Amino acid sequence: MGRIVGIDLGTTNSVVAVLEAGRPQVIANAEGMRTTPSVVGFTKDSELLVGQAARRQLVLNPRNTFANLKRFVGRAWDELDDSSLSVPYTIRANDRGNVRVACPQMEREYAPEELVASILRKLVDDASTYIGESIEAAVITVPAYFDDAQRQATRDAGRLAGLEVERILNEPTAAALAYGFDRSAVKRVLVFDLGGGTFDVSLLRIANGVFDVKATNGDTQLGGNDFDQRIVDWLAAAFQEHHGIDLRRDRQALQRLTEAAEKAKQELSGVASTPISLPFIATGADGPLHIETRLDRTTFESLCPDLLDRLLLPVQTALRDSGWAAEDVDDVVLVGGSTRMPMVQQLVRTLIPHEPCQSVNPDEVVAIGAAVQ
Repeated sequence: MGRIVGIDLGTTNSVVAVLEAGRPQVIANAEGMRTTPSVVGFTKDSELLVGQAARRQLVLNPRNTFANLKRFVGRAWDELDDSSLSVPYTIRANDRGNVRVACPQMEREYAPEELVASILRKLVDDASTYIGESIEAAVITVPAYFDDAQRQATRDAGRLAGLEVERILNEPTAAALAYGFDRSAVKRVLVFDLGGGTFDVSLLRIANGVFDVKATNGDTQLGGNDFDQRIVDWLAAAFQEHHGIDLRRDRQALQRLTEAAEKAKQELSGVASTPISLPFIATGADGPLHIETRLDRTTFESLCPDLLDRLLLPVQTALRDSGWAAEDVDDVVLVGGSTRMPMVQQLVRTLIPHEPCQSVNPDEVVAIGAAVQ
């Protein structure tokens, strides 16, 4: 029997972990990073790239490089909202109304599960190299809010990757496992999970290793990418006002804006103001045009009040459904890289009068819980 691993299949990044001598261990990939970008691409020579290598060609080859695939897994075309459709590559509906990703280089259309399977395969190959034996099975995590079709599609992606999927585990449960709540006294825990593309909140009562999910709520079309998009729109609107060119219509310029926005968002978690520099972003009548500006945290937060409202509502609904008051919650667990944003942490503090648990890396906590499971 081969080894079994825990996989956090994320919208932006994915992580794989394994139990070594009774302790969960996050496994670094072949490039030495503990997280692998959830990006799949094809080069001009039709070679398949996964992870960091695929991410590097996002700007130069946006039509053959696919990110944010988790939002499309197991979804019908008519279930998608406008923000999900604004990706640099081409997606369309097939004759059954399922989402298909068009790849001009390979001259074919892929189901999102096929591309996701490539990400799972890379994670497992890197993990088997690390532990020195084959891996045949995995526990894969999904947002608590995923419906049956999305869970089945995730299971299918695992099978396409050649894995026996032992269990599809809810991300909030995995996070609670990683914090070791299963060993403690009776606890009431709120798991606030804001990833790159999905948001969910779960209320769990944990007693003697039994996890009782009291309520769950969320938004499968809300994540860190939506905060990035606000910065992209802010940059593009200012540029259009000055130069009369809409950068969002140019796939390469849009991808550069998106990467700069993500970097600025991450930096604003630690500093009050950050420079954004994008030389040669477009060409005007008088030659090349550049973006040189600064974004401060106050401006960024002023771009996102409605997104914070969309985070607020599911938490309030989950509390109401569970019958608990905010004071009844013993611990708050933050999951997902997007919870590093100060405005998100402040929102959680105003909702629940506790300092959130931050003893585990929010990017890795779900994979660690999956390995424990």
